[in-house]
Amino acid sequence: MSIGAVVSPANPASTAEEYTHMVALSRPVVALAAPEVAAKLPRNLRCVVIGSNEYKSLSSAGGVAPSPPVAVKQSDTAAVLYSSGTTGRVKAAAVSHRNLIAVISAHRNNRVIAEKEAAEAGEEPLPPTVTLFPLPLFHVFGFMMLLRSVAMGETAVLMDRFDFIAALRAIERYRVTLLPAAPPVLVAMIKSEEARRCDLSSLLFIGIGGAPLGREVAERFAAIFPNIELIQGYGLTETSGSVASTVGPDECKAYGSVGKLASHLEAKIVDPSTGEVLGPGQRGELWVRGPVVMKGYVGDDEATAATVDSEGWLKTGDLCYFNEDGLLYIVDRLKELIKYKGYQVPPAELEHILNSHPDIMDAAVIPYPDEDAGQLPMAFIVRKPGSNLTEQQVMDFVAKQVAPYKKVRRVAFVSAIPKSPAGKILRRELVEQAVSMGTSKL
Repeated sequence: MSIGAVVSPANPASTAEEYTHMVALSRPVVALAAPEVAAKLPRNLRCVVIGSNEYKSLSSAGGVAPSPPVAVKQSDTAAVLYSSGTTGRVKAAAVSHRNLIAVISAHRNNRVIAEKEAAEAGEEPLPPTVTLFPLPLFHVFGFMMLLRSVAMGETAVLMDRFDFIAALRAIERYRVTLLPAAPPVLVAMIKSEEARRCDLSSLLFIGIGGAPLGREVAERFAAIFPNIELIQGYGLTETSGSVASTVGPDECKAYGSVGKLASHLEAKIVDPSTGEVLGPGQRGELWVRGPVVMKGYVGDDEATAATVDSEGWLKTGDLCYFNEDGLLYIVDRLKELIKYKGYQVPPAELEHILNSHPDIMDAAVIPYPDEDAGQLPMAFIVRKPGSNLTEQQVMDFVAKQVAPYKKVRRVAFVSAIPKSPAGKILRRELVEQAVSMGTSKL
């Protein structure tokens, strides 16, 4: 990026059709790809295969002679990042150098605050940061965390692919201090005997993002691993991965919250029906504005105009609220709310409850089409090995903790919940699976 090149990392697990769509959006001039990925790329795109003689020649060329300086403006596009595509086809967000500078500045500011609070409390200075990356680097969370490590002179430990046991051993071996991860990693640590046997004493912080983290999971984790501080954060591809995060031990104990708004951002909660700006404690769509907001979607002016208004406000599509102390709470994606008999049911709320059950390894809730109710909350459950948990027991467990309209009304047991590389539940796949199963009303 420092030489003026625009990078556009993509998921190596994508299909040939998905690559064709991404290439049509970003229009790259060259691709660097592993052999198995190169075979799926459009033939008219120049491709340098990793490990080939051409690749080795390119990678060694930098040491022969320094590249001539290139003038790069803050407004120039630095990266084209693809949205997760959990609610539709992926879109390509153009992120500028200014966006990246703002993100790194926020990270630096948070570290200064943490160091100041530690000094005031008479605590020892924090050790040098060693970050383990179980995250995919093509996702905005992993991409931005890697840039942070490089920009702030930290040590980064990269994994070829995520493996939970390998991650635990890497924490031991490299004395990892920071682990950015999605909530499923936290759930796995809670339920893993191996995690209790490993020496995780170096691990000071786990940064949670990519998907909502429930209060119940956070509290259970804190009880088992009291010396690891949970940093809860929230961001989007369209905001360069930076909107809010908890800073300091007090905020980090506000379980269920994603912290306070980043210092470089403005925000408001808007009623999605009326456009009225709402006050503390009132739920509505979160709008944000500031230097981290993307330039726009590449090749999709219509989607850009629908997402960012003429005054620079980005509509996140997330149902949220601020409390009186300015802490931000994420309820759910507006598009994912289940419409049951006119009521709106947040699937994330039900998932947090389900994941607190000792016999449930993982859970997802979807809207199942129903002629009478419109949509029914349906739960997909991964049982703990050896468990005989029944459908009725699942429904009864939830019913005791929610209003009647939020009750789970269908249950299916599966071996795994389909998720994106960042840990987001692929609800569309589950809806298709449920409909094809022809599950009867329970």
